[in-house]
Amino acid sequence: MTDSVKTEPATMRPRRGEIVEEKQFDERTLNIDRVARVVRGGRRFRFRALVAVGDHKGHVGIGIAKGADVTAAVTKANEVAKKNMINVAMYKGTIPHEVEAKVGGVKLLLMPASQGTGLIAGGVVRSILEVAGISNVLSKSMGSSNKTNTAYTTIEALNQLKPAKQWVTTNAAAKAKKVK
Repeated sequence: MTDSVKTEPATMRPRRGEIVEEKQFDERTLNIDRVARVVRGGRRFRFRALVAVGDHKGHVGIGIAKGADVTAAVTKANEVAKKNMINVAMYKGTIPHEVEAKVGGVKLLLMPASQGTGLIAGGVVRSILEVAGISNVLSKSMGSSNKTNTAYTTIEALNQLKPAKQWVTTNAAAKAKKVK
């Protein structure tokens, strides 16, 4: 009994001939709610899940779905998020320019930050920026604290970003026209 060999549980190891699929997306569950509908005879409970999916390389999506149990809701929301992915313009680990977005009662401001600042964001915004692969951003969320609307506002703000090449040349061209 002097030899102590650590082995994985049998359920964790792939079976012979089984193909092991690596997860290509980071999936984060942002919120789970129990929702009810009233029918004759009482209430029927279901679960609603809000999920963010990203690859840490500039692709991110969010999804919301309902299911009979939590795992069904999360699985459905993951599928919705993968279908609704967007490409985020990034510049040296941050965003190329300041952006402001408003959805519902949520107003969100995202600002680029220098290397080493980290993510100065709260809750839902932080999770979405992390799965997108953005590592240095300052943010301020104003108005409502509704997680669903905050998630949609964050995606809207990221969708408004222009790549650094396009953004810089547009400003340079505008300045050149003013000089002439």
